[in-house]
Amino acid sequence: MEQKELEIGDLTLKRPIFQGGMGVGVSLGGLAGAVAAAGGAGAISAAQIGFREPDFDTHTVEANLRAMEKELKKARKIAKGGVVGFNIMVAMQHYADYVRQAVKAGADFIVSGAGLPVDLPGYAAGSDVKLAPIVSTEKSAAVILKYWAKKWNRVPDFLVIEGPKAGGHLGFTKEQLHLFDAAAYGEEVKRIIARAREYEVKFGRKIPVVLGGGVSSREKAKEAFALGADAVQVASRFVTTAECDADERYKQAYISAREEDVMLIKSPVGMPGRAIRNSFAERIMGGEKLPPKRCRGCIKGCKPAEIPYCITEALIQAVKGDTENGLLFCGADAWKAERMETVQEVIDDLV
Repeated sequence: MEQKELEIGDLTLKRPIFQGGMGVGVSLGGLAGAVAAAGGAGAISAAQIGFREPDFDTHTVEANLRAMEKELKKARKIAKGGVVGFNIMVAMQHYADYVRQAVKAGADFIVSGAGLPVDLPGYAAGSDVKLAPIVSTEKSAAVILKYWAKKWNRVPDFLVIEGPKAGGHLGFTKEQLHLFDAAAYGEEVKRIIARAREYEVKFGRKIPVVLGGGVSSREKAKEAFALGADAVQVASRFVTTAECDADERYKQAYISAREEDVMLIKSPVGMPGRAIRNSFAERIMGGEKLPPKRCRGCIKGCKPAEIPYCITEALIQAVKGDTENGLLFCGADAWKAERMETVQEVIDDLV
């Protein structure tokens, strides 16, 4: 059964599916544009997006801001009038500058996690860009909904829930990840949705809820809709598509991975992350320190002399195709990928 259209203010998704932001460089204009053209919402990852710009090492912020505009223009050319936005991590240095650039460039939406985006409405003030925080627990949802209501007199345009089976940085402690089985997290999702519905009543407007993390099949998508979600967020399934912006060797690493190759790693950001086992992951988890070659000031509070490795260097290495010496972020079901697909095939299979 095909799911119906989803309206978010004046935006209409023909298919209720958001492509999750994947950085560095995995979801850029190519993938985001293709998802939008197929009726979903395409998300360009702003994380170190300028890594291919010639002055990235010397003028990192300027390179990133320039690349944001370039990648959005690229996506728009592909999107056939579809919905395209940015995923911008709160933990990024110069977060406010990246938000303002997304607004200036004409993004349809901004999704923001890796920290609570308490001041996102202020940075995007005066625009009609749709704003969505990413939450993982009822507690974090309650905090952000209450804060936005009190400080900004508004609610999110939509709310993204990322569950424990998501990829990349996770909004859980390692202990929480072991506590939440499917049934327990399903109840948590219901509590988050109930909290959002309270604020819908207070503000007299709909807050669509998007659920991601382990949505790798039509069955999983149906489970998400049955819990009350209005749309699903999908990331790993889009990696093994022709349109994904990553190197072909990166995509092949997903196809080659076995279930036991998907592992939790420590990130310098201070959160657990999920990745595919390779030489790099084994070295890190074995306690080896790989000092950064240079600091590009990517993450707030990062102390280069103390971190086990540089997240920027590790992710760039991987997306360029060095799949043994880079960090291959992935979702819990990434190992299920068996072949290359198109974005249209993935969306048709899921919703």
